[in-house]
Amino acid sequence: MFLFLAITQAGCRRSFPRHLLHRITTLAISAVVVLVAQVINTQPVNADQAADQAADQAARPNIVLIMTDDMGWQDLACQGNPVLRSPRVDALARQGVRFTNAYAAAPVCSPTRAALMTGLAPARLQITQHGADTQRFWPKDRKVQPPPTRHELPLDTHSLAERLKARGYATGFFGKWHLGGEAFYPTHHGFDVNVGGCAYGGPPTYFDPYRIPTLPPRKSGEYLTDRLADETIAFLRREHDQPMFVCLWTYNPHYPFEAPEELVKHYQGKEGRGLKNPIYGGQIEATDRAVGRVLDELQRLEIDDQTLVIFTSDNGGWSGATDNTPLRAGKGYLYEGGLRVPLIVRWPGVTQSGREEDSPVVSMDLTATILDAAGVKLKAEDALDGETLRPLFGGGNLERKALFFHYPHFAFHRANRPGSAVREGDYKLLHFYDDDTVELYDVAQDLSETTDLAQKKPQVAARLKQRLTAWLQETEAGIPQRRQP
Repeated sequence: MFLFLAITQAGCRRSFPRHLLHRITTLAISAVVVLVAQVINTQPVNADQAADQAADQAARPNIVLIMTDDMGWQDLACQGNPVLRSPRVDALARQGVRFTNAYAAAPVCSPTRAALMTGLAPARLQITQHGADTQRFWPKDRKVQPPPTRHELPLDTHSLAERLKARGYATGFFGKWHLGGEAFYPTHHGFDVNVGGCAYGGPPTYFDPYRIPTLPPRKSGEYLTDRLADETIAFLRREHDQPMFVCLWTYNPHYPFEAPEELVKHYQGKEGRGLKNPIYGGQIEATDRAVGRVLDELQRLEIDDQTLVIFTSDNGGWSGATDNTPLRAGKGYLYEGGLRVPLIVRWPGVTQSGREEDSPVVSMDLTATILDAAGVKLKAEDALDGETLRPLFGGGNLERKALFFHYPHFAFHRANRPGSAVREGDYKLLHFYDDDTVELYDVAQDLSETTDLAQKKPQVAARLKQRLTAWLQETEAGIPQRRQP
């Protein structure tokens, strides 16, 4: 500053009268004195203030919610797949808790997405089908007619993003939304940023130009999952000076079968147990690579120890794409192959590294856990259909005793039977509406659901059927109606 004043004096001496030059110099020096005094008199943050700031940061950790699309329970090496490579997600599992009995809220995508965004069961939301339910999903010889269903997340629901935004979070959405058209996009549900989220259930292509209305072309041939990772990382860099809620909901490994050639090559000729399609293998690895880049950025920004990371899938794997062995069936079915999903939670200071947890949990529990982590207090009328997982991380138990599922529709493949299901302890009961029959399995001993125990254990079947019926009535679930011959 003083060097500047000296130069100014020398340069202006010939242009200004001496008294004006003296006046300007005096004012400039006075300004410097005031500025220095302010700096000197600034009080340092005391220990109590620093502790309060640290407590507030701990009460509002960053939250990164990663949800893949159609990733099966066995589609990761850490889940037991002998062929697929997923080193970055495997490492995340070693750093946190891996759940072995995690369930999606539904065996298809949109209901689970709505449930995770609101904490409410798909049956209660009346969002029970993968998008609009139309005649193209209805077999001609069907015995029952599916009930009406919503395919848009109503604007009057309270979303995770809205609740977290009220807590001071920056909110960003990256990837697949599939909860309604433009009027229902993520930016209408509390997100500051939406990149890639639209009404589409899958991408027209994984290579730029993507033809996704909320993702403009950038570089011809660029892979979609890499682009979404780039956009997520850019958001982290912009907003990391405040708490962040980031949804990276990849389109992968949903159809179409497209992956970077350098990844596909590794899986060619390895078809068999654990792999049906080499391209699908490349899609899984591309997803793992993108997740790893986002995790690396958290570390580079030195906020990984202040960030809750959750990794899961929206439903079980599609049997036309992946090998769900040992689970029965796949996407669109109420059997384990359609409902069981990977789930990994890393919450620094709360979870223990390398732990496995076998308690049955469901998508809505993630909603409750996120709100718990952010310190969001809910009103009594805002009760959720999930519970925070925090007690499990401390060796405790959840309060509820059963999980419920409702899929009263025909899936896109039209091969399933509309039904509902309940899991209580080791037992799982399925109720099918086409002939009003039930099936009962001990999924702890019979993971592949090969032995129906409904006749051998009629009392267990009757009790679970009664409990399921009561839940369906309480949620006002839509029920299929028998068609007239």
